[in-house]
Amino acid sequence: MKVNELREKNSAELNEELSALKEQLFKLRFQHATNQLDNPLQLRTVKRDIARVKTILREQELAGKQA
Repeated sequence: MKVNELREKNSAELNEELSALKEQLFKLRFQHATNQLDNPLQLRTVKRDIARVKTILREQELAGKQA
């Protein structure tokens, strides 16, 4: 997921993306716990995507307060 793509979205779309990523992370953790996860690096990728979305949401929140 690219940062530029995320910056083009509004906060509602970002919140939807965040909930989808959290659900994906839950499923990956469940697969990892049951030794069914093929690529454990997916966990790191999804966590970083969640952090990116949260960062952009916070940036938008701060920009709205300053304006």
